Amino acid sequence: MGVVGTSVEEYTPAAVLAAAVEAALEAGALLRSGFGSSMVVERKEGRHNLVTDYDRRAEELILERLRQRFPDSSFWAEEGGASGRYHRGGLRWVVDPLDGTVNFAHGIPVFCVSIAALLGEELLCGVIYQPMLGELFTAVRGEGAWLNGRRLRVSQTAALEDAILVTGFPYDVAGNPGNCIEHFVRFLRLGLPIRRLGSAALDLAYVAAGRFDGFWEVALNPWDVAAGIVLVEEAGGRVTHYDGSPHRLEPRSSIVASNGQIHEQMLRVLQE
Repeated sequence: MGVVGTSVEEYTPAAVLAAAVEAALEAGALLRSGFGSSMVVERKEGRHNLVTDYDRRAEELILERLRQRFPDSSFWAEEGGASGRYHRGGLRWVVDPLDGTVNFAHGIPVFCVSIAALLGEELLCGVIYQPMLGELFTAVRGEGAWLNGRRLRVSQTAALEDAILVTGFPYDVAGNPGNCIEHFVRFLRLGLPIRRLGSAALDLAYVAAGRFDGFWEVALNPWDVAAGIVLVEEAGGRVTHYDGSPHRLEPRSSIVASNGQIHEQMLRVLQE
């Protein structure tokens, strides 16, 4: 099952991961060089839904590098949307060039580059790079998750009452979509430490690394979560929608990611 112009052999996990890592590192260097500098900041839909010229420059760089390596690729990217002709069984990249734009625009050094590869309908690999800390999270389906060459495993916390969680809110939080405010309050009333980093990709990477025990958010896009899903699952965790069904990459869909042991407990809180 080949794709015109690209042999099946070229779609090996190692080759795909290497291309993603190279693009993420180069884009991360661009973001690091621009952090704290003068930049163009614009609003998309929503008061705090920002985009900078660095978002666009990083995305252009990533797509150019990936096209050079895999010319027949198609893309699903935050700023450019869907591009390229999707081939059934072909390679599709899911790209967030700057996850945490609000942080970046305000001089807060918590943001990352997120790149995932879909081969057909299966997530093949994921890369998340935090350029300010030099942390490179990588995962390949069936081959584990890694941070700068160190194997990752999710935490072993078994009880929700002992967990540390992380979450995020949509830009239209004032409208309380999906009762997101009530969900937050329910977890808060359990007396849990809850963090809000402002980058869903990093939230997921940190669940994979065992830094957080669980993460939930009501409405995220594929480029926010694709790479992180591979990381969490390959680190031994579990990822679903709020109703407990396997997570599917869809626009503005819910997500729950955890170490697996507290997953059902989290779902019960979200389903109350």
